[in-house]
Amino acid sequence: MKPAFHDIDERTNLTSSNKFELLLFRLGEAANSGQRELFGINVFKVREILVMPPVTSMANASPHVMGVANIRGQIIPVINLPAVVGCTPTNGLAILLVTEFARSTQAFAVEEVSEIVRLEWQQVLSAEGQGGGLVTSIARLDGDIENTRLAQVLDVEQILQDVMPPEKQAIGTAPGVKVNLPAGTIVLAADDSALARSMIEQGLSSMGVPFVMTKTGKEAWDRLQSIHTQAQAEGKTAHDKVALVLTDLEMPEMDGFTLTRNIKSDARFKSIPVVIHSSLTGAANEGHVKTVGADAYIAKFAADELAATLREVLSSR
Repeated sequence: MKPAFHDIDERTNLTSSNKFELLLFRLGEAANSGQRELFGINVFKVREILVMPPVTSMANASPHVMGVANIRGQIIPVINLPAVVGCTPTNGLAILLVTEFARSTQAFAVEEVSEIVRLEWQQVLSAEGQGGGLVTSIARLDGDIENTRLAQVLDVEQILQDVMPPEKQAIGTAPGVKVNLPAGTIVLAADDSALARSMIEQGLSSMGVPFVMTKTGKEAWDRLQSIHTQAQAEGKTAHDKVALVLTDLEMPEMDGFTLTRNIKSDARFKSIPVVIHSSLTGAANEGHVKTVGADAYIAKFAADELAATLREVLSSR
């Protein structure tokens, strides 16, 4: 069965108000507490939800790969998500979440699906440094800050990288990908995933691109305003110091859609190119970035495409 999601246009329109929808699910009892915690994934990444279909075990597969399933004629790898995060299902693995991100399709086996909640990104706080290496952020689900339910938003890119490491090149390691920025300028980058930041830093460094890395859209926005103040004191503009903004879409506090819209609607910054670098692939998501004024879209993590896009955008400034 397909999930009872709202019409995709309605969900897409949420991004105009810094909101999104989170699919909540449970994976069983946590090893250290015995509690059945709530976990979440952005609805934009979920293609459909199924009752667990037959799964064919694959020889010599990763311990966390249950096998493959035939979903509408497509052979899709099935990942045992409770095993990855250290939970023990009490009711078995009954549900399959078929996901699409980073231009790949995979499925995650879960114990049960709870609900879909509509949240503001301000309700989502970074989990970095809190001890959960597979969790990007913590979502406060209710309005009462002190007594709210909490959900752990999983870093599915990191999970996929750990369970099924890609064979393709890391960002920026291909020969001949040097990118020349105007003298004295930087790329301002924003991404909440530690894995993504590491790969972006590696890539930009190998391209010879100076950069400043931030962890959220709000941090990038605050940094941009600080750069403007410094530039103004030197008789310059923010664009004299920031050649380009490279941003993820899903981030705590302020998402990439809102960051892009803020930049493009502000006279101080609107001339700065914005490139969205996201795992939220698919025609609907890639098309929507144009409505917020982004200059380009790149799917994570494609080395040659990133370098080529940066060159193209910078050459047209």
